Amino acid sequence: MEVEHELAHVEYFRNCLNDPEVSVPIASIKTLIHSIELSKAETVSELRNNLMAVQTNLKENADNSVTSITSGCELLLRFITLTASEDLLAKDFSDCKNVLVERGHEFLKKVQSSSQKIFPLSQQFIHDGAVILTHSKSRVVVNSLIEASKQQKRVTVYVTESMPNKQGYETQKILNEHGVTCHVILDSAVGYIMERVNMVLLGAEAVVESGGIINKIGSFQISVLAKAMNKPVYVAVESFKFVREYPLRQKEVTNKYKYMHVNQGHPLVDYTPPGYIALLFTDLGVLTPSAVSDELIKLYL
Repeated sequence: MEVEHELAHVEYFRNCLNDPEVSVPIASIKTLIHSIELSKAETVSELRNNLMAVQTNLKENADNSVTSITSGCELLLRFITLTASEDLLAKDFSDCKNVLVERGHEFLKKVQSSSQKIFPLSQQFIHDGAVILTHSKSRVVVNSLIEASKQQKRVTVYVTESMPNKQGYETQKILNEHGVTCHVILDSAVGYIMERVNMVLLGAEAVVESGGIINKIGSFQISVLAKAMNKPVYVAVESFKFVREYPLRQKEVTNKYKYMHVNQGHPLVDYTPPGYIALLFTDLGVLTPSAVSDELIKLYL
């Protein structure tokens, strides 16, 4: 790892996040591409090791969920490996890096547009007069709800306060600004409000191989309550958040995902098994949880 660039990478990552439209995974991809441009590596193997080190550095120093950083980096790293063909490697390595940067930007453009494919897919499940419960703050969920409003659908949204960082209030502010009726409820009021809602719409920080999701702490208990009261749980999520993990229960979600720092007592995320999820709205289409493993195979082949 080029030590002199470590702090620069973290600062670049944080600057990317100053744009409210840039998610943590997108900022991670932007940072890796930027690090290729700065890299003094002389081989693809050395470059890939440098990128892995940048990823590790972001996880340790960027004060963001490791889940989101991981989901943004893994596919780009895979992309870099696949595009380093023999013909490309035969070139001068500075030319090789330029091509990798160019292709990295192509990849970035593709993932940035992925959420745009989700909004219309979600609309067939959001009907006029729907009452929807969501949790925390998800750009894809928020924009899907705004899209429903643009289509003249009168929806009412309840969003959890989402402690400890109270992201539910951010969701409420954005939705209200776009004319969507949104009310913040206490995290502990989910059971009380569930009988009023028609559906639960969640985002995800990652989708695992089983089709379950890793998301903001509290997502699992919301999904359990929804299942008990026969309310469908839908997940709106981009395919670049699909990760090669296969937890079966909470304790099998690795600590690097659950905690921002070592020995931090409050987990940031929890795991919702696929049995609690009806469908996933993705840029690859509307998927059942069981279809996720097939899509992961395609992504990582």
